Amino acid sequence: MITTQSTLFSEIDTTIKTLKPETISEERKTVLNPLAEYIQTKVENKQDIRINFICTHNSRRSHLSQVWAQAMAQYFNIDNVFCYSGGTEATAMFPMAAKALQNSGFKINTLSEGKNPIYSIKYATNEHPIIGFSKTFGDDFNPKSEFAAIMTCSQADGACPFIPGAEKRIPITFQDPKAFDNTPQQEEKYNERSIQIATELFYIFSQIKA
Repeated sequence: MITTQSTLFSEIDTTIKTLKPETISEERKTVLNPLAEYIQTKVENKQDIRINFICTHNSRRSHLSQVWAQAMAQYFNIDNVFCYSGGTEATAMFPMAAKALQNSGFKINTLSEGKNPIYSIKYATNEHPIIGFSKTFGDDFNPKSEFAAIMTCSQADGACPFIPGAEKRIPITFQDPKAFDNTPQQEEKYNERSIQIATELFYIFSQIKA
C-alpha cells in the first residue's frame, strides 16, 4: 500500500482519518475492486490514470466522487491521477453537494453564478483546484480516450451501455441524496453520502501498491 505524509488541507486530512473502510462489506468490495485493479495496472505501466465519474445530471454523486477521488490520489501519493465528471445531460452542480464537500474541509469558491454555476474546489495549497460545473460526459472538458468510466447512478448505468473512448466501464452506484432535498435531513444526508463515497474511494486507493 502506498502511504505518505498528507499534503491535503488539515480539515480534509482529519476527515479522512475518521473514515471506517473496515465497515465495507465483502459484497461491496467486489463492486469496488475493478477500479482498484484498473488504477493498479496504470501505476505498474507508468501511465496516466484518467477516471470519469458519470451520473445522469452531473449534479451530485458524480461531483462528490470526482473530488474525493482526486483527494485520495493526493493522500496516497499516487501520481498522474486526473479525475473528471459528467452526465448524460448537463444541469447544475447542486449547492448542497458543494456544502457537503465544504463540511469535510474542501475550500470552495463560486467563480460564476447562473443556471450552471462554476465552482473552484481546492483540496491542497499547491494543487490546481478542481473546476466543478455540470457537463455531459462527452464534453470537451473531459477526456476522449484512455480513461475509466465509472457509472455512479443506476439510471446512467442503464442508459449508457457504451461510453465512447472508455478503456473500462465500471458501475459503482450510490443512492441519490436528492431524495432528501427540501427536508430537515437534507444536509445530514448529503454529508452521509459524501462520507460513504470518501470511505469507498479510500478503500480503492489504499489497495494500490507502488
